[in-house]
Amino acid sequence: MKTLLFAATAVVALVAGPALAQDGAQISGSTIGAHIEVLGSDAFEGRAPATPSEAKTIGYMVEQLQAAGLKPAGDLKDGARVWTQDVPLARFEIRGPVSAAVKAGDETLTLRQGEEIAIRAAANGAERVEIKDAPIVFGGYGVVAPERDWDDFKGMDLTGKIVMVLVNDPDFEAGQGDFGGKAMTYYGRWTYKYEEAARQGALGLLVIHESAPASYGWATVKNSNTNEIFDIIRTEPAKAHVPLEGWVQRDVAADLLARAGLDFDTLKAQAQTRDFKPQVLEGVSFSSAFDVDVRQIISQNVVAEVTGATRPQERIIYTSHWDHLGIGAPDASGDTIYNGAVDNAAGVAAVIEIARAFAKGPTPDRSVNFLLVTAEEKGLLGSEYYAANPLYPLETTVAVLNLDAPSPAGPARDFSAAGDAASDLQDMLINEGQAQGRTFKPDPRPEAGGFFRSDHFPFVRAGVPAISFRSGQDLIEGGLAAGEAWSRAYTADKYHQPADEYGPDWNLEGMAQDAQLLYRLGLTLATSADWPEWKVGSEFKAARDATASARP
Repeated sequence: MKTLLFAATAVVALVAGPALAQDGAQISGSTIGAHIEVLGSDAFEGRAPATPSEAKTIGYMVEQLQAAGLKPAGDLKDGARVWTQDVPLARFEIRGPVSAAVKAGDETLTLRQGEEIAIRAAANGAERVEIKDAPIVFGGYGVVAPERDWDDFKGMDLTGKIVMVLVNDPDFEAGQGDFGGKAMTYYGRWTYKYEEAARQGALGLLVIHESAPASYGWATVKNSNTNEIFDIIRTEPAKAHVPLEGWVQRDVAADLLARAGLDFDTLKAQAQTRDFKPQVLEGVSFSSAFDVDVRQIISQNVVAEVTGATRPQERIIYTSHWDHLGIGAPDASGDTIYNGAVDNAAGVAAVIEIARAFAKGPTPDRSVNFLLVTAEEKGLLGSEYYAANPLYPLETTVAVLNLDAPSPAGPARDFSAAGDAASDLQDMLINEGQAQGRTFKPDPRPEAGGFFRSDHFPFVRAGVPAISFRSGQDLIEGGLAAGEAWSRAYTADKYHQPADEYGPDWNLEGMAQDAQLLYRLGLTLATSADWPEWKVGSEFKAARDATASARP
C-alpha cells in the first residue's frame, strides 16, 4: 500500500505542482485517508442522525477542526459562537411490520416490504397509516408544469387514490423535448413527485423503479426508503406529504397494469407526450397498514471559520455532509452497518484538510467557512435548514463549494461537477483546473439529477452561486475505461449499501488532487473582490440579483 501511495504522490506532483508551489499548501492523501478510516469504521455505525453515533461524529469533526486552528462559527450561545448549529428535525420510523397488498379481481397479491415495494415511514404526522382497497391510477411522470403546458393529471380527482408514476422526467428516453433533454429537471426528482401528489390531494404515491432513469438499482431504493425518514419541522406536514409514499418495482407495476388490461410500455410512451391522460386501473386496488413512531429531534451542523483580514463579512462556504444511513437491513453477507466511506466520510475528510490548509496559510481577505451538514441522506435537510436560517447573510456569501463522495480510484486528468451550474463560479473552477493541468468534462450523467441531489442546491435556490464538485474519470493509471469501470461498480455494488467501506487498495492521492483544486478555487475567491454571478438565462439569477444592493 505504501508503495502505491508513493507512486501516486509522484503523479500528483507532476499534475498539480504549479498550484502547490504557488501557496505552499500541501494536502495529503494519507491524512485524508486517516479521517475516512475513522469516520467510515464500524465504530461510527454509519453516522445516522439522532443516534449515539451522531455525537461521536460531531465530536471527531470538532476535535479535528479545532486542532487544525479553526474557530467555532456556529450558533451564538451566551454571547459566543459554538462549533455547531442546532437543526430541529421531525423523525419518522416504521414500527413493526408493513402490510401491503393488491387486489385484482378475486386474487390478492402480497407485496413484500423491501422486495416488491419500498414504503417510506409516513412523514405527514400520522402515527398509523391504514389504507383499504384504494383505487390505483397510472399518472405518467406525475408532472404538472404550466409553463411547459404540461399536466399529467388533467384535472382528475386523486382524492382517496394511490398514484403510480414513472421516475425521471418525460425527456429521459428520447433525450429531447420540453424538459431539458437527457439532463434531469427538478420535475424528474422523486421529491418533486411526492410534493405534487400532496398538492393534488392523493392518498399515496408510488414511484416506479427502473435502474436507468433512476440512476441506481433497487438495493439503493430499498436501503434509502425502508430506513427512518426525516423532514424539517412543518406546521402542517400533511400539506407536504401524502399518507403513503414509496417505490414499486417496474415488473410489479407492469403486472398490475396488465391485470387491468393496460400495457406498461404503451403507457410509458404516451406519458412522454403532453397528450397523456391518467389511467385508472379498473378492478385493481391497493391496501396497506403500518405504524409510525413520530418524534422531534435536534441534529447538528458543524460550522468552523477562518476569519477574513479585511472583509470578514464576505465569506466563501465549503460544504460536505457527515451523515449516512446508519444501521439497517443486512446485505448478503449479513453486514448491517452502512459505513458510507466514500459517501461521504471521504468528502468530510477532504474538507477538514482544506480547512487545515486555510488555517495554516496566510489569512485571506474574506472569511472562509466550513459547513459540515446533517441529514443530506434524508433530503438535504441540514443544508436546507442553514439556507433558510443562515448564521451569516446569504446576500454576502460569495460562493458555496460542495464536496460529496470524491473518488478513491486515483488521480485523474479531468474533473466535473454535478449538472450545469451556468455561473461564473463554474468558469472559475474550470480555470483553476486548467492551472492544475486538468480538463473539465461536463456532467457525464445529467439525467441522474445530481444537480438537485447535493448540499449546494438549497443555496442555489436562494440565489447563491454554488457548485458540487465531481472527481474525474480519465485516470492517470488506466484512463477513462478504468474510471468508468470503477464508477459503475461502485454504483451497482456499494452505493447506499454496507459494502461502502474504506479499502486498503484505495489510491487516495486522487482525493488530495481534488481537495487541492477546491482549495485553490476558494483561495482565489477569498483573496479577490470579485462576486461570481449566474449567467443570463439561469433560473437562479433573479434571486441573486434581488440582493445585489447588499454587496459592495
